[in-house]
Amino acid sequence: MRIPRIYQPGALAPQQSIALADEPANHVGRVLRMQSGDALILFNGDGFDYPALITETGKKSVQVQINAKLENPVESPLKIHLGQGISRGDRMDFAIQKAVELGVTEITPLFTERCGVKLDAERLQKRTEQWQKIAISACEQSGRSVVPTVHPALQLDKWLGQPTEELKLTLDPWAKDTIKTLTPVTAVRLVIGPEGGFSDREVQLTTSAGFVAVQLGPRVLRTETAALTAISALQLQMGDLA
Repeated sequence: MRIPRIYQPGALAPQQSIALADEPANHVGRVLRMQSGDALILFNGDGFDYPALITETGKKSVQVQINAKLENPVESPLKIHLGQGISRGDRMDFAIQKAVELGVTEITPLFTERCGVKLDAERLQKRTEQWQKIAISACEQSGRSVVPTVHPALQLDKWLGQPTEELKLTLDPWAKDTIKTLTPVTAVRLVIGPEGGFSDREVQLTTSAGFVAVQLGPRVLRTETAALTAISALQLQMGDLA
């Protein structure tokens, strides 16, 4: 049986006895119904796994004893910063979840002309917190011990203008280049448009910002499918997918 992996914020160390934070404690005690003596693996985002045993469970608390600190070499050699056009409903949640499973290191939600989503400051803050929780959950599921950062949402032009040494890529069904034709690098900044795609002005913005257009094949993909397909192709070509 697979040992559950639980994100626990804060410093962790072997031989340390700690109480799990409220959210992971609720998940371990009420959802998984784990008991004293059960094994789990903690991680805090530092790249290590911390095998532990539950020593005490209560209605609202779970106490654990950390037994070791282990390297977890599952991170891809390819660093990918995904700029994802914000989409409606659960499509954005899905794109973030699967992007993390596929190994992205950073995600920035982007407001674009056709994103169709309007959020005030309070709702945007809540959505950003929810997206970060989705990233953490995806790490728990996929075995990662480094949690990708979900940055606060930006307007597309602000993100495009950020200084970076990464290879900058955008998708275009009519582009001549493909990911296979690219020279391998160790860091990529990938921008994906929303459900309605980029406007002509935004396409020009990506070109002016030095983004190289590549195509994924003859079919036009939905925004969440395009992101995952591009990340998979990049990991296959330059990263660690077999």
